[in-house]
Amino acid sequence: MNAYSLLSFRVTNVKISAIVKRHWLPLVALNTSIFCCTGMIAVFAPRTWTASTQLILPDTTANLDANLGTLGQLKNQGVVFSNELNPLQVQTSIITSDDIMYPIWLSDPEKDNFENLISYKKLFKVKPVDQSTTIGIEVKGSLPKLAKKRAERLINHYQSRLNELRLETSNSRQQFSKNQLEEAERNLQTVRNKLVKFKESTGLVNNEEQTKSLVEGINTLSTTQTEIASQSKAAQTRSRELRQQLGLTPQQAIDSLRLSQNKEYQNIRAQLSEVTKNIAINKGVVTEQNPIMISLRDKHRQLVATLNDQLAKIVPNAEKVDTSFGSQNFEDATTNLMKQMILADNESQALQQQASQIATQLQRMKAELRGTSSKQAQLLDLQGRYDIAEGVYKGIVGQLEQAKISAFNAYPNVQILDNPTVDPKPTSPKLSLIALGAILTSFFGSLGLVSHLESRNPLLKPKDLQDIELPILARVPAFKPSTIGLRLESATEISFQRLASTLSLMSLENRRLMVSSSTSNEGKTTVTIGLATALAALGFKVLVVDADFHQAKLSKHFGYVLPSKSNTLPSVVTITNELDLLPVVPIHNNKAGEFVARGNFAKHLNLIQEAGNYDYVIVDTSPIGLTSETALMASALFNLLLVVRLEVSDRYMVQESLEILSHHNAQIIGLVMNGVEQRSEGYVYKRENSPIRL
Repeated sequence: MNAYSLLSFRVTNVKISAIVKRHWLPLVALNTSIFCCTGMIAVFAPRTWTASTQLILPDTTANLDANLGTLGQLKNQGVVFSNELNPLQVQTSIITSDDIMYPIWLSDPEKDNFENLISYKKLFKVKPVDQSTTIGIEVKGSLPKLAKKRAERLINHYQSRLNELRLETSNSRQQFSKNQLEEAERNLQTVRNKLVKFKESTGLVNNEEQTKSLVEGINTLSTTQTEIASQSKAAQTRSRELRQQLGLTPQQAIDSLRLSQNKEYQNIRAQLSEVTKNIAINKGVVTEQNPIMISLRDKHRQLVATLNDQLAKIVPNAEKVDTSFGSQNFEDATTNLMKQMILADNESQALQQQASQIATQLQRMKAELRGTSSKQAQLLDLQGRYDIAEGVYKGIVGQLEQAKISAFNAYPNVQILDNPTVDPKPTSPKLSLIALGAILTSFFGSLGLVSHLESRNPLLKPKDLQDIELPILARVPAFKPSTIGLRLESATEISFQRLASTLSLMSLENRRLMVSSSTSNEGKTTVTIGLATALAALGFKVLVVDADFHQAKLSKHFGYVLPSKSNTLPSVVTITNELDLLPVVPIHNNKAGEFVARGNFAKHLNLIQEAGNYDYVIVDTSPIGLTSETALMASALFNLLLVVRLEVSDRYMVQESLEILSHHNAQIIGLVMNGVEQRSEGYVYKRENSPIRL
């Protein structure tokens, strides 16, 4: 067990012991009541005896297999066990059925103790034994003889009921099979007559070779048709892609090719191209009114008109026809694409025609097959119906014979393996279960009681500190005030040194700090002494002031208490070079509030602080929730350090004290948790060959 686990275990034990100490009286009362009730249950609870018996389902897998000739075969595999069908479960349901239980209930001497049959059935426990063919039966009774008598009556009624079920099953099956046999015989005779008449009227011979040849031809043509259709589709796809690439239909491509082969049309195009070239050359040399330009323009218009007339004669619908073929811009690649498109389109049309011809031939062959095999199909249908009717007839005849022995398959002969016996000791109530119930009830009842009482417990808990939302400046372990400042290696001294370091970095108005608590016994005085000692050890000059006019614990700790009847104010007492004490002012308790409210305490403290030139003034006050003058000091001391102690401080008193301080505009710099559980192990440092454990 590591150090952390050991610490957690000890802390848990401390908390449990503290809780038990707080609530020991209710816990004792609760557990005493529980164990008294348990004893009464053990003494006065009714006794019950149990009779036990076992039934066994013997191995009946005879594997009967008798050949009945034309009537088929008679098979009997006996009782078959499976996940879907378990004969033991079937027998268990029969044993616990109302038909068996009801007569037993009517003849039971304690019949009036049970309201209905359902409550009476609870006396009987029937369960198949795992991995076996046995059924265990347990029957309860208020007397040993009564339990045994009930078990015997159960077995007798069960065996009688099995015989009744076998007889009813055999009779019902035979009657049902006889009715089915008569109907099957009539159906067989009807089908036989139809088959004979059909053969006589048609004289049909089943020509299987012819039918097979037609079927093979149809399959071959179907395969060819599929291949041609695929080729046609491929040609259409190729033609469509070429159309998209050229932007022409097949007819427009043919027309364009025709223009490229017409010499007269191409001659006119050449002349027109030459005139256009001359116009472009002379346009930069002469004006448009020049006779040369006029002549060229007229010749250009004549050639354009002649070219259009020639185009209309060759290609009546010249829209989207490429008229550039045959010119200098003509490209052989485009011509090849056009030719490929025309060839693909022609190929697709040819394949479609071929596919249509094959489809016609297929229809003819299928019609021939139907004409050839229609009567054969009728013959086969009649023959099949006759075979089915004959098989049904033979099967029913076999069922009639099998019904005589199949009743024992549904309801096998269950035998008694162990006769009913009764244990002389009662089976209930079980003292071990009663004791276990008492222990569990005591445990969980105690937890519930403690939880309820703790929920009403006003003591301060860690969750309450989270709700306060004030910084925790220090966690001081439990210690005795007399040990302060004696050993530097103590964890208590280190806690106060950390608190002193934290305060030295804070900006405290007038260097004054008021140390108080909500109620008594929270350790405010010991925290005051430890903090003052730690500040003095850091080199600060510190004045501790006893402002607890009622208890004066700080003055008593250092042994400086003025008589209560003294009329003089106390003077400063030197404790160490860096630490001074201002003992409590000897004043009557009733006058303490007036002394603070009139400002006398503040004036006295101001004079002392100015005269001593102190770095820090630590004031130990009375508990906030028990006195009235403590809250009044907040206006003179400004800063407040609130001491709390888990499981000791009252959370309601802490909340009330915080509200009181807020009304008096006190500056609460943080909390000090006193009495925190100290770790049993820590880091070990070496100093002058001596270990210091933190």
